[in-house]
Amino acid sequence: MPTFTTYDGTELAYRTRGEGEPLVCLAGGPMRDAAYLGDLGGLTAHRTLVLLDARGTGASAEPADPGTYRCDRQVGDVEALRVHLGLDRMDLLGHSAGGNLATLYAAAHPGRIRSLVLVTSAARALGVTSTDEEWDAAAEVFADLPWYPEARVALDATGPDTPLSRVCEIAAPFAYGRWDEAAREHAATSHRRTRWEAAGAYHGEGAYDPAATRRALAALAAPVLVLAGEHDPGPTPAKAAEAAALFPSAELAVQPGAGHHPWMDDPDAFARTVAAFLDPAVRTVTVDGVRLAHRVAGPEDATPVVLVHGRGENSTTWAEVAADLAADHRVYALDLRGHGFSDRRPGGYGFDAFRDEIGGFLKALGLTGATVVAHSMGAAAAYLLARDEPGLVGRLVLEEPPVFLPLAPPRPAAERPEGPLGFDWEIVPATDAQLNDPDPDWRDRLASITAPTLILAGGPTSHVPQDRLSWLAARIPGARLATIDAGHLVHTVRPDEFLSVVREFGL
Repeated sequence: MPTFTTYDGTELAYRTRGEGEPLVCLAGGPMRDAAYLGDLGGLTAHRTLVLLDARGTGASAEPADPGTYRCDRQVGDVEALRVHLGLDRMDLLGHSAGGNLATLYAAAHPGRIRSLVLVTSAARALGVTSTDEEWDAAAEVFADLPWYPEARVALDATGPDTPLSRVCEIAAPFAYGRWDEAAREHAATSHRRTRWEAAGAYHGEGAYDPAATRRALAALAAPVLVLAGEHDPGPTPAKAAEAAALFPSAELAVQPGAGHHPWMDDPDAFARTVAAFLDPAVRTVTVDGVRLAHRVAGPEDATPVVLVHGRGENSTTWAEVAADLAADHRVYALDLRGHGFSDRRPGGYGFDAFRDEIGGFLKALGLTGATVVAHSMGAAAAYLLARDEPGLVGRLVLEEPPVFLPLAPPRPAAERPEGPLGFDWEIVPATDAQLNDPDPDWRDRLASITAPTLILAGGPTSHVPQDRLSWLAARIPGARLATIDAGHLVHTVRPDEFLSVVREFGL
C-alpha cells in the first residue's frame, strides 16, 4: 500500500481502487479500517477511490500522541494526503463519523474542495445530533422483523458504562436496510477492524465548535451532497436535511430502503446517485419523487431543446447531436427513470409514466415551449405528452417512434441478458406488454397535437414498420415525414444527416 508522512511525522497508508478521477474517502466507525467501504457499491466504475486508513487503523502507523486521534486533529492528515496526491482541489467523501472529519476539513480549507459528499453522516461538527427519542422512533420501522425483539431488548439494556464496542455490536442490525447474511458479515468484519481504544477519543472534548464551523463554511463554494438512508436511525433523513441546510450549496438525497450503509443495501442506487453528483456535466431534478439526471450544454439564454433517449439507452447517446445543437441552443439531455443515473422505480414503468415524467421535467425546469427531440420509446412518450398537454411542447422531432397499434404477432417474452445492465430490465416487459396491447386511447386524438412535428424514419432496415410511421404522420396535423436509411438508430448511425434534416426543420 502507498504511504505518506503527515504533519506530525506519522506514516499513513491508503489504497486506491477503480478508474477515473480520484475521490478521497474518509472512513467512519469512528476509527475503522477503510477496507469496510469496499468499492462503495461499484463507484469504482466511475472514480478512483482513494481510501485513507486513519492514523492507528489498517496499515497506518500509531501516532506518538494519542490525543491526535481526536477528529479535529486529523484535519491535517487529510490536507497532507491532498498535497501528497498533488491535487489542487479534491472531491471528498466522508461516511458516518468520517463525515465530521470531511466537514471540518471543508471548513478549514474551503478552497481545496471541489465537491463534498457526506454519507449517512451524524453531523456533530455542525451541532446536529439525534436524540434518543428520535433514534428509538426511527428504529421502530424494523419492529415486525424476527430479529427485532431480541435486538431491542439488548439495545435498551445499554447504558453509559456499556463499552462503545458492545454498543456498536448491539446496534448493528439497525444500521442496515436488510439484516441478511451479507450485512451480518459486513458488520462483523467492520467491528474487528475498528480501533476501539482510539474511537472514544475521536469525538472527545474540544473536537467540535459547531458555531465556528458553520461560520467558516460560509466560504465553501463547492457543491455538497448529503446522502441519507431512508431507514437510518442516525442520522434520520430529517436530521440529514437539517445538516444540508447549513451549507451554502447542498442537496439532500434519501436512498429508499437503505440504512446506515447504503452501498450495502442497494449498491446500484448508491453508485448512481454519487456518480451523478460528482460528474460536473450531470445535474438532477426531482419529479414526483424521482430523481432525474440530465446533461446540460449551450448558452443559458438560448432557445431550449430537450433530448429524450430510447429504451435501454441514456443521455449519452445524444453526445454528438447535443454538441452540435449546443452551438445555438440550450440543450437538456434527459435520463428517463430506470435509465442512466436516474432513479429506478420498479413497478412504475410504461409509456404513460414516461409521458408524465417528460412533462414534469419540462415544468420543473421552466421549459414550457421547448423543442423536444426524442427517439423510439422516448418519442412515443413525447407525442403522447404533446397530444395531452399541447401547450408544453413547442416543436416535436420523433425519431423512429413506436405507433400504438397492436402488434401481430405480439412480441414474445424477452429474456434478460446476463451481466449488469445500464437500465432497469423491468422496463422491457412493462413496455412490451403495452406495445402488444396498447391503450386504444393512445392512437386517438392525435389531431390534438399542435406542435410542428417532424417524424424521422430509419428505412427498411429498421425493425419499426415504416408504414406505421406514415400512418402516424397522416394523423398529426401538418406533420412532415423524412427517411434516412440508417435503421432504428438514426441519430447515432447517421448523425450528420440527422442534424441536417433537423436543422432544416427549424432548429
